[in-house]
Amino acid sequence: MTLKNLNIDKSWSLFLDRDGVINKKLDNDYVKHWSEFEFIEGVFEALKILSFKFERIVVVTNQQGIGKGIYRTEDLELIHKNMLYELSYLGGRIDKVYFSPYLEKEKHPTRKPGTGMGLEAKQDHPGIDFLKSIIVGDSMSDMEFGRALGMKTVFISEEGREDPRIDFNYKSLVEFSIALT
Repeated sequence: MTLKNLNIDKSWSLFLDRDGVINKKLDNDYVKHWSEFEFIEGVFEALKILSFKFERIVVVTNQQGIGKGIYRTEDLELIHKNMLYELSYLGGRIDKVYFSPYLEKEKHPTRKPGTGMGLEAKQDHPGIDFLKSIIVGDSMSDMEFGRALGMKTVFISEEGREDPRIDFNYKSLVEFSIALT
């Protein structure tokens, strides 16, 4: 199966993880302030391409740093407000950001691999059809989230990985977006 075989058109939805897909991950730390947020090279161009391909683009991100008391919900909201502004200003689009502030040990249904953020997105955007959706992420919990909802899965990693939960491997969001053109 290739991306071209999926016949992706404007009826499809795109779900993106944030850290490691849109912005650089911090080693053993969390992005707590806008000054620590750094877009991955090529993300602006990728989201410009993806904005033309997909009807809806949403971010689903686990943010347990809030649950740990390392940063506040208000800090995260400011980061997301600035991220959305920058992307929009440069021609890209993200329709909404969903986050789960819960600790991994809580196993909250909104925390990936739980499907809560996907179900919230469908409630906000009833046109979402999970069978015509793709999740792009850099962790197996992203792939499990997508599988549980019936989505196609794209794993972002420099080295790639063979796993039945992964449909496609790409090195970056940029490489994925180019493969769609």
